[in-house]
Amino acid sequence: MPAPLNLCNHKDMKALYSPRTVTDAHLIRGYLQSHGIETLVRGEFLAGGIGELPAGMCKVWVADDANFERADRLLREFFRGDTARRLAANQWRCAACGETLEGQFTDCWQCGAARPG
Repeated sequence: MPAPLNLCNHKDMKALYSPRTVTDAHLIRGYLQSHGIETLVRGEFLAGGIGELPAGMCKVWVADDANFERADRLLREFFRGDTARRLAANQWRCAACGETLEGQFTDCWQCGAARPG
């Protein structure tokens, strides 16, 4: 597991994405982190001020500027549906119960068994 970032002194962060909801921000953060890109959600606690504050206060930030272009490419592929199409082609069958699952799942939704390999 990588060492946690010292985000207070991190000067190389760039805002990548302004989500509609805090949930969307964390979905994107998790997706990018699953690809090895360290990210941070900032402004999520300002959601309570909606109506009082301007929209777009919550943002997903890329911690290292060197990863920004890759993160931007991954995010564009994600929103175009490229990732879903690629993973859909990787269906697998659960060895424990025989359920057929889409490629993005790591565990069987029927019985909870882990994907082999």
